[in-house]
Amino acid sequence: MTTDEIQQLIREIQAQQCELDDVEVKAAHRGTPNRLYDSFSALANRTGGGVLLFGVDEAQRFAVVGVHDAHRLIADVTGKATDEMEPPLRLEFAVAEVDGLPVVAAEVPETPIEQKPCYYKAAGLQHGAYLRVGGTDRQMTDYEVFGFVSNRVQQEHDRTLIADATLDDLDRDRLETYITALRAANPEAAFLQQSFEVLLKSLRLVQYDHGVLRPTLAGLLMFGVYPQAIEPQLVVVFLHYFGTTEYEAAPNGARFLDNKKFEGSIPAIIEKAYPYILKAMRQSTLVNGLYHEDIPEYPREAFREAIINAVMHRDYSPYARASHIQVRLFADRLEIVSPGCLYGNVTVENLEEKQSTRNRQLMRFAEDLRLVENRGSGINTMLLAMQKATMEPPVFEDNHSEFKVIFYNRHLLEPETLAWLESFTAYPFNAQQRMALAFLRHRGRITNNDYRHLNSVDMGIAARDLRGLVQAGVVVQHEQRRWTYYKLGDAGREGSIQLPLTPQLSREEEAVLVYLREHGEITNQACCDLLGCQPWQAKRHFQSMIHKRTIQQLGKTGRNVKYVLIEDTMISKPSLEQTRQDQTEQTEQ
Repeated sequence: MTTDEIQQLIREIQAQQCELDDVEVKAAHRGTPNRLYDSFSALANRTGGGVLLFGVDEAQRFAVVGVHDAHRLIADVTGKATDEMEPPLRLEFAVAEVDGLPVVAAEVPETPIEQKPCYYKAAGLQHGAYLRVGGTDRQMTDYEVFGFVSNRVQQEHDRTLIADATLDDLDRDRLETYITALRAANPEAAFLQQSFEVLLKSLRLVQYDHGVLRPTLAGLLMFGVYPQAIEPQLVVVFLHYFGTTEYEAAPNGARFLDNKKFEGSIPAIIEKAYPYILKAMRQSTLVNGLYHEDIPEYPREAFREAIINAVMHRDYSPYARASHIQVRLFADRLEIVSPGCLYGNVTVENLEEKQSTRNRQLMRFAEDLRLVENRGSGINTMLLAMQKATMEPPVFEDNHSEFKVIFYNRHLLEPETLAWLESFTAYPFNAQQRMALAFLRHRGRITNNDYRHLNSVDMGIAARDLRGLVQAGVVVQHEQRRWTYYKLGDAGREGSIQLPLTPQLSREEEAVLVYLREHGEITNQACCDLLGCQPWQAKRHFQSMIHKRTIQQLGKTGRNVKYVLIEDTMISKPSLEQTRQDQTEQTEQ
């Protein structure tokens, strides 16, 4: 970390008067703190890791108090991180002078998923593993520890034999229809020509248990007559609240406007729950000639994908089978909550790009029954449906015990916002940037990840567009690297801004820019590795970006030379007419 980054983090902590989700402070002005293992564990188990700031005292309203001995502290903390933690942590340190006092920042890397959870060896796995919740460290529950450990290998809970069930608990007509469809789709597959019961076993629908055929969990859930006779909590519950919280009562004093439970096999649950909950939503009417179409409060495609994802990807381990899926409809939002955290290498930050199937057998049956189409497309379907409706993108939350999808019923381009956006018509912002401005007007801040979800673009395009808004003077960037977020500046709030002054960067220069946003600095060799180019070509790219006042060079010669971003730089550009002409010519080329 650089001195500027450390100073910015301290300023934000002091402004908010609390620790950040990924930053913990320790006073350390009288020596190295004795207890650090909970912070090590919590930050290492957090997506992206975090930072320990030594020399800032929470008890003194986060005043900078400095550290007693920076070199001794680094040695002590390094020893604790490597000797006390499993797996050992390799920290990166930076020392900065803030208000004339030494402050030490220790960056705690995220532990690889195949080694999580990181825990305090002296207390053991069950009692020494911690999570970061808000600005505090909390000991993991047994279920949370289980969730991390089970993510190291492929889960097979949907293949578990159900000891209390028999073949009579499955719907034979539906099974025969399913097998007939499989044979029709694969007429040359000899595997599918086996006898009925043998084929059920081969398809992992049933297993022998001391000579008796019993359904697997996947078989019972997809083809069961009434699975809840054996697993009563594997249901979907719909709760319709009067206001925006669970505690607001309706005028008649009732806690719920509606409270409905949906049971049966998974296809039956979806078939019943989907139309019922759609009807409970507020409706608008679209008149098209002689036809009238009811438009639900939330896009149908987004809600359907969310509820299917909930039943298909929830945790079906013994730890979680006592929990049900909840669909909560509030006055301002719709929430779908399912037991279990995200699985495998999927995180909230990458879930639209990565995929990892927890319940493979269940997913196989769902694909065969055309309940789902393509694996991994559900999240993007939700994002695109909300984008098409000009609504805020869904919010995804993973608290390691449950996964939540939240849809807000705010339309970004309602009349007042459209009128506000008219004040920017003199500037060649693209549609994505205008949508980001609308998002900022409603939500107050935006990150690169928010921009990507909002506009369905990659990280590079999001960084370029956000930088354009900053350089135009509409938006102000706060913090750097993984802490970066953006807010409307004074000019943006007033709607009176100068001409947008966005430099035209090549594809290679855009890649360098994305690297700098992530790493803070870049060398000639790193640029060569990134672009697969020669040193002289990397130098040419750097010179071009320096000329465009996007980066600046630090160091004069040799290996000491590195390049960093120039933040909030206003770049001299020609007239608006000339700018539009140049952009048109570039597009045509």
